[in-house]
Amino acid sequence: QCPGIEPLCLDLADWDATEAAVGAAGPFELLVNNAAVAVLQPFLEVTRAALQRSLDVNFGAVLHVSQIVARQMIAQGVPGAIVNVSSQASRRALRDHAVYCSTKSALDMLSKVMAMELGPHKIRVNTVNPTVVMTDMGRINWSDPQKSAAMINRIPLGKFAEVDDVVNSILFLLSDKSAMTTGSSLMVDGGFLVS
Repeated sequence: QCPGIEPLCLDLADWDATEAAVGAAGPFELLVNNAAVAVLQPFLEVTRAALQRSLDVNFGAVLHVSQIVARQMIAQGVPGAIVNVSSQASRRALRDHAVYCSTKSALDMLSKVMAMELGPHKIRVNTVNPTVVMTDMGRINWSDPQKSAAMINRIPLGKFAEVDDVVNSILFLLSDKSAMTTGSSLMVDGGFLVS
């Protein structure tokens, strides 16, 4: 859709490769951190490998890519906006989601600290916190009708989110229409957290 965009394929857990590729790709004014993994295991069965992979992608990659981009924004002296894609799972315990819930909760707090420290440089940082989104990952983890029905029954709007629901929220937070919004979490959960 956007021919001027050059995709970079990276293992975000590889900090050196990420630094080299993202550092050379600027300049940036906007950043959306959307990479995530959801390795679902019961608490008593969480493996070190699952924990490390989740921490690397859901938390470490956001921190590192944001550092690279924010440094460039500051060096350019231009205002910017960063949106980190979190989850309703950052605020509500979900069975078999011990690691996922924890990394998304950590991401919410990281985003608040980023907002505080980057605000003086005119860089806004917010999160969107969706319910289950009908992406490939969402379909895999919520394909069991019994499991999905139990979740949908807790969502007042009675459905999972579509990709555009999240995209539109991100676009709002990147735009000047949210010029005084930073350190906030925009819930895109169909009312899940109020039920």
